[in-house]
Amino acid sequence: MSNLETVAQVGENEALKRTIARLNPSEHALVGPGDDSAVISAPDGRFTVTTDTLIEGHDFKLDWSTGYDLGWKAVASNLADVAAMGAVPTALVVALSVPGTTQVTWLEHFADGLKAACLALAPGCGVVGGDLAASDQVMISVAAHGSLEGREPVLRSGAQVGDILAVAGTLGRAAAGLDLLQSGNRDAVSAYDDLVNVQRRPKPPIQAGVAAATAGATAMLDLSDGLARDAARIAKASSVTIQIDALQLQGFEAVLEEAARAIDANPSDWVIGGGEDHSLLATFPAGAVLPRSFKPIGVVLPQGPAPVMLGAQPLPERGWDSSRAASS
Repeated sequence: MSNLETVAQVGENEALKRTIARLNPSEHALVGPGDDSAVISAPDGRFTVTTDTLIEGHDFKLDWSTGYDLGWKAVASNLADVAAMGAVPTALVVALSVPGTTQVTWLEHFADGLKAACLALAPGCGVVGGDLAASDQVMISVAAHGSLEGREPVLRSGAQVGDILAVAGTLGRAAAGLDLLQSGNRDAVSAYDDLVNVQRRPKPPIQAGVAAATAGATAMLDLSDGLARDAARIAKASSVTIQIDALQLQGFEAVLEEAARAIDANPSDWVIGGGEDHSLLATFPAGAVLPRSFKPIGVVLPQGPAPVMLGAQPLPERGWDSSRAASS
């Protein structure tokens, strides 16, 4: 068979068959792909569900991201939401719309990205079903499920005055990678490919979600839209003010300084306002022993005029939003 065959040429059934054959199974699936619905084990009697959609030209560009990249990113962004509830990812359902001219090898690479991300980020989790449809552009929709394993879910609304604010994972690297790609500076993109790769294939600290829940986290969320915007979400949901210590952000900024100079950018903007790292932001009681993966960066204060403060100054809620131009 030719490697240049398109979805329109082989048909939906054959394209799906070749794609599904490359996926890893979920250890939690009682019934996997092949029937009208999957059946997933939920011993706790409760499970988490989240969904996210990536749209070509808005959330990514095919000039910048391969099918493998997009498969990985679709998994990572959804698993981070499951982890932010303190749950263990168990299963994914993926719906994909592509033009009929899309080569079947692109679908296979997409499936390889799905599989690789599951194995690397959440072993035991896998794709249990989905759909393939025709459209004028590539659209990816993922629904992710997770098991609470008897724990209470960690919500955004539980932060208490006196809590410690902490982050697990990176800050600003994905935003730096996006700006490098958008700069058109090929030398800079090549020199800082580690940052570009965080944008294309983020590696959220999935296991840190359960660790945070076990350590008594009072609130938590996935840092998809940037530190300032997402910290404000916790503050508003919990009716508190969050104060971030600027000194605790210097380490995150330092690793971005060279790349920022290469394209005349400000590393602080990436750390505070950049999204898509998919790190975890959580609050813990003052006396809690924080998991090793979490770094303290602030405290929770009584509700004041501003949801978030950077030191003594109000921090505007800047960051990613759905109306922004395309990322990778």
